[in-house]
Amino acid sequence: MSVTAKVTDASFEADVINSSEPVVVDFWAEWCGPCRMIAPALEEIATEMQGKVKIAKLNVDENPGVAGKFGIRSIPTLMVFKGGKQVATKTGAGPKSELTRWISAAV
Repeated sequence: MSVTAKVTDASFEADVINSSEPVVVDFWAEWCGPCRMIAPALEEIATEMQGKVKIAKLNVDENPGVAGKFGIRSIPTLMVFKGGKQVATKTGAGPKSELTRWISAAV
């Protein structure tokens, strides 16, 4: 079972903007190698940081509206939303330790 939440153009506002806890959104696509590379690390981080932060995945091919709104040009792009506001952005893949540090610093 996946602990990361799947977010769509239709659910973005409810799942991310109106979330009571900070949300890390992973903008990704099926064909993106680096996206698939960091997916297991994000699953682990979602489990380890449960209750502190929610990890959500948004497929940019299936949901061009939100991706366009936030100007996603390359993937993977990770964005942290806190209180409905975008507070941090990271583009590109990295090791789990780096992702954990970045998320912890942002939330």
